[in-house]
Amino acid sequence: MTSKYFEQLSDVPVKRALLSVSDKTGILELASGLQKHQVEIISTGGTAQILRESGIPVTDVSEVTGFPECLDGRVKTLHPKIHGGLLARPNLKEHSRTLKELDIKPIQLVVVNLYPFGEAVACRPDDPEYAVENIDIGGPAMVRASAKNLENVCIATHPDQYADILAEIDRNNGSISARTRAALAAKAFSLTSSYDMAISTYLLGKTKEEQEEERSQGQRQGQNQGQELHQNLDPEINSSLHLKAPLYQTLRYGENPHQSAAVYGDPGQYIDYFHGKELSYNNYLDIDAALQLGADFSESNKTLCAIYKHSLPCGAALADTARKAWEKAFSTDTVSPFGGIILFNRPVDAETAESVDKIFSEIILAPGFSDDALELLTRKSNRRLIRILQWPDRSTPQIRSVAGGYLWQHPDTDFRRESRNVVTKRQPDQQQWATLEFAWIVAKHVKSNAIVYARDMQTIGVGTGQPNRVDSSRIAVQKAEQFGHTLEGSVVASDAFFPFADGLEEAARAGATSVIQPGGSIRDDEVIKKADELGISMVFTGVRHFRH
Repeated sequence: MTSKYFEQLSDVPVKRALLSVSDKTGILELASGLQKHQVEIISTGGTAQILRESGIPVTDVSEVTGFPECLDGRVKTLHPKIHGGLLARPNLKEHSRTLKELDIKPIQLVVVNLYPFGEAVACRPDDPEYAVENIDIGGPAMVRASAKNLENVCIATHPDQYADILAEIDRNNGSISARTRAALAAKAFSLTSSYDMAISTYLLGKTKEEQEEERSQGQRQGQNQGQELHQNLDPEINSSLHLKAPLYQTLRYGENPHQSAAVYGDPGQYIDYFHGKELSYNNYLDIDAALQLGADFSESNKTLCAIYKHSLPCGAALADTARKAWEKAFSTDTVSPFGGIILFNRPVDAETAESVDKIFSEIILAPGFSDDALELLTRKSNRRLIRILQWPDRSTPQIRSVAGGYLWQHPDTDFRRESRNVVTKRQPDQQQWATLEFAWIVAKHVKSNAIVYARDMQTIGVGTGQPNRVDSSRIAVQKAEQFGHTLEGSVVASDAFFPFADGLEEAARAGATSVIQPGGSIRDDEVIKKADELGISMVFTGVRHFRH
């Protein structure tokens, strides 16, 4: 439908052009090329001066409008003689009559780039007045008006576009095609959208600083207005959500072959995909899941190996070397890793590569690979190798689409709010404490209801995604038994509280001697009592880690 519309539009001969640019790059070359085609050039301020000094005939906007620039240049092009020329549709009798009555001449080419607001803010971040003075008003108005009237006007917003425009005018007898006008109009609207978003983000940022100060003052004064205050002054939550990301890559298909798919944004700042087949939609999901877990262990003094399948960890371990970490993680479940994703938080050496190479894996991610490891791992063309350039920013908000809108949340990373309260008579020993912390982080990345059994800094049974916690625990136990692990002396992590003592009893029967969970159930006392009866230690964190 859209394609047919553009096909019906005619080429537009360029007789009159308005040039008003902040960035003067390439403007003389463009104006000279237009002059050869006897295009009348209108311009403003500094742009007009540069053209005139170079001997290019130019008409000042003030001559067209009959009104001088005023208010320190804030008002230059905001006039009917300009915007009438941009928005008029001369082919319509009523518009043509109005143009004659008001002595307005149409403009076919507009070349505008906007005040450099982003540069101004970066240069003087603590000067709001300077930032405000660098908010362009007339420029975006001309850009949007020209883009709206793409039927009759071509809009250029960047010096990179000038050469192509001149080339088309040269080969097309002074005219510009509808397709070129439409393409440039789309870029123009994208520009004004980004420009407005940058301004909005800056102003909201300043507002948030004030809101944070208000909230801090209120807290210092002992004012506690509860959830309503939190909602009104939460600096993370804006009044509207703006999503904008450039196309990064089209994909062969989505989760299934009949679904089209693409990647937007810039994954390349985090991963360097340098060997193997093109990444798929599902690969990106698995990679992201693995990177998020790796980020939570990025500061560990141990080597992490995590094995993912269908965006879930089926094995994870910490060890002194990459090979030992791999062997421990793989032993959790020796079936699921086939065709899976393997992540290391340290470079992969030849010894580790040789061990990993014994099974087929879709992807291996690591901060680096030794030359010998690469020589071995690159022999298989269907294996994808990825260097981790940096860990994901754990402060980045998470956004998911739902019917009719989007869900926004701050990422689940704020471990600082967590406590570590031993609520039982028995205390965890030093080794249990370390493994409890390890299992607790892994559980955060397992879909709820999440149960993770671990011993000696490795997972030995993972139960995930079940409607109730007891079933998850049973699955974790069955997995451990299936792959030859004894649960005697293990620890268990639960992403949410045990609503009843039966889940705890299930863990104790399996052999667990220590538990970490958020607590917060109305039956906490009952669960604690049962733990004491069973002779196991239990730690409450005060924070749950659901992952739906």
